[in-house]
Amino acid sequence: MEDEEESISSNPNGALILSRNPSESLDPAQQKKHAAMLERLANRHQTRLETLNSKSTDSESSSSPAFESTASFLSRFVDSKRSIEARIAQCRLSHTSDATQLKPQLGSISASISDLEKLVAENSYFLPSYEVRSSLKAISDLKQSLEDLSSELVPKKKFSFKNKVAKKDPVTDSKMEKEKPKEAEKMGFTVPDSPGFRNKTGEVLVSKFESSEVGEFTISDLDSCEVRLMGCVRALFIHRLRNCRIYGGPVMGSILIDGVEGCVFVMASHQIRIHYAKMSDFYLRVRSRPIIEDCNGVRFAPYCLSYEGVDGDLKNANLLEETGNWSNVDDFRWLRAVQSPNWSILPESERIGLIEISNKGTSAEED
Repeated sequence: MEDEEESISSNPNGALILSRNPSESLDPAQQKKHAAMLERLANRHQTRLETLNSKSTDSESSSSPAFESTASFLSRFVDSKRSIEARIAQCRLSHTSDATQLKPQLGSISASISDLEKLVAENSYFLPSYEVRSSLKAISDLKQSLEDLSSELVPKKKFSFKNKVAKKDPVTDSKMEKEKPKEAEKMGFTVPDSPGFRNKTGEVLVSKFESSEVGEFTISDLDSCEVRLMGCVRALFIHRLRNCRIYGGPVMGSILIDGVEGCVFVMASHQIRIHYAKMSDFYLRVRSRPIIEDCNGVRFAPYCLSYEGVDGDLKNANLLEETGNWSNVDDFRWLRAVQSPNWSILPESERIGLIEISNKGTSAEED
């Protein structure tokens, strides 16, 4: 058993491999030993991760969690991936069907996968494109393994007849029921319950961030609105926008965009990822290559925003220098060597000029 454990922990490709299949002719005592072994393995990885976190905290400033080294990132990524795989295998061997025990375990594993995805996002600006793709593919596989495990262990509710309930609006109910699963399937990230602008139509929404310590900001469910953001935030989440114009100061971390159509974005950030965008233009300044997925008709051009103090904000966010990455777009749904048909460079004759914004005019309170 010890030899078997060593072969698992030292496997170089980061995958959890057992020298034997525990489901083949193992009595309960042997299964219990396998479960104990996997628990020790998970604890070992967790201890190693805590040590790495401690060293990383001591050697790097708290405002910059990135490693700036592909080797150190891959070491951290592989350790985290192994730990998650060990925990999934441990749950599978536990043979418990108690939902009160399973749900916290599955929730904890899901949170670890989200942390791993965040790790990739925070460090993608210096990683080679191949490593970013490989890491995201590994995360996708972990999510699928967790989903399969949840389907196996958490029983679905049994069908039963129920008394007839009060009649509801069939048009509204049908629309909502169709949209909910579709949106849940499409979303590449979870929209946080952070300050922001939500559920507005035809308004000018203005926010000025006075402190560099502002955390997450969310823009969600807007139609035909203009949003002006001045100052720095650490992360920006944008979800379900139609026919909007978003003018934003620098984001010190990541911008995540999901489900937009017919919009114009003028934004600066260290990393930007765009899901399900249609017929929209992006004027960007970004340290890493922009990532698009399931998009079509999106066009890119350089950042063109001005407001009082913008140069100081860009300098504080380490975005004052133009990198040219706005035109180096990675389409994760187009793996061929030729140019993706889903995005293009916005012709100079069709670009908007310098946009100057202020906090004057109509504004709305943040939700």
